[in-house]
Amino acid sequence: MGINTSRCVAVVGAGPAGIFAAKELANNNHKVSIINRDIKPGGLAEYGIYPTKHKIKDGLRKQFYSIITNENISYYGNLVVGENADISLKELRKLGFDAILVTTGAQGTKWLGMPGEDLKGSYHAKDIVYHFNQLPPYSTYEFHIGKRVAIIGVGNVMMDIARFLISEKQVETVTAIARRGPAEVKFTRKELEYIVKNLDMDDYQSEINRVAPLMNTLGQDPFESVKFIREAYPNAEETNSNSVFRIKFLVSPVKLVGNENKEIVAIELEENTLVRENDTIKARGTGQLSNLEVDTVIFAIGDAVDSNFGLPFDRNEFVKNPKPRFPINGTSYESFDPISLKIIEDVFLAGWARKTSDGLVGNARKDGVNAVQAMQLYFETLENPSRGNIDIITSFLQNKHKKIVNKFDLSALLAEESKIATQKGIENFKFARNEDMFSVIEQNRVSINPSP
Repeated sequence: MGINTSRCVAVVGAGPAGIFAAKELANNNHKVSIINRDIKPGGLAEYGIYPTKHKIKDGLRKQFYSIITNENISYYGNLVVGENADISLKELRKLGFDAILVTTGAQGTKWLGMPGEDLKGSYHAKDIVYHFNQLPPYSTYEFHIGKRVAIIGVGNVMMDIARFLISEKQVETVTAIARRGPAEVKFTRKELEYIVKNLDMDDYQSEINRVAPLMNTLGQDPFESVKFIREAYPNAEETNSNSVFRIKFLVSPVKLVGNENKEIVAIELEENTLVRENDTIKARGTGQLSNLEVDTVIFAIGDAVDSNFGLPFDRNEFVKNPKPRFPINGTSYESFDPISLKIIEDVFLAGWARKTSDGLVGNARKDGVNAVQAMQLYFETLENPSRGNIDIITSFLQNKHKKIVNKFDLSALLAEESKIATQKGIENFKFARNEDMFSVIEQNRVSINPSP
């Protein structure tokens, strides 16, 4: 009889990194317990991609739900892991798992730490994205969006929020604040196509003319940016909105200015210059200040891990082992304690939990698979058979939280949402409240196991 090499693994988080890692583990005959904060799996693939991108979302959902049906995978939704949550990481580690893979994404909130961030009308991009993607409880939060909105950042997240503000909220103006110049923007032409018809081209050309002399000194072609913008027009979407979209280059936010009611009335900006350091273009403040009148500011500046999760963190990220035992392509997937200078033996990291705001679904999938390779090497160092017992683990987790959602509950929920979408004649329907989802789940459980 051969040696049983099957291991019991917890995957915390059910975004692309976690789900594709679970698939890889299950295919290697390991018993996988996916523990997810939300009722539904998907993470940012479900709650981060713009809601009207139905084809992309439907394709990913089918993949995710197909993976979860694997007999080696158990699913525990609506269960939060953290220091002051449903179950702590310490408790989880005592349950008999041979290893824990943390793929929670970046569930913390990253701020710049400047004055006025607590004023009314100051929001983080993640909360807005969760809101319009109907992630409970963000789906029910009220966001007081004014007429003049500034978005800090010039990536694809900024574009999604600008699209929401222009198409759905139809605000008067949306101004994206770029710390550097036109050559350093991070959004794609595809994302620009959704709102380019609302771009104030006269203002954009003026911005290009203003920054052109500096760009020329750095060997950058300022008019490549104008070409990039114009190439978005042939496939431009209609927004049916009179909102005006602008981009302000070479400025950094210094503080938010409020009135006596603690409402935002302006954002103070510092003008920047650009310098080249080791083949990298960096922004440097000039000390020249100006005010832009706005009533809402949204920070699209990247993300941070949850500082209360239970792992050491530094500068918005969990700490990785600087000298990994099992590097994959030179990358460390191992958790590390910088205080004791010791490896956290059985905890691995993947996706945005390993490197915040790094790429989209494809990157996360690859990272999850790579993390499993590192875990496989770790498993080979273990001499004893697996410590895990799925029945004991399931019983413990269910006792921790009476409203845990399993894979069969997910199937019932998905079926009901598909049914409602068909009845309404729409491409997709999604429950926006946990209470509504639990109502469907409970009804299905009763129909399967009727009372005697």
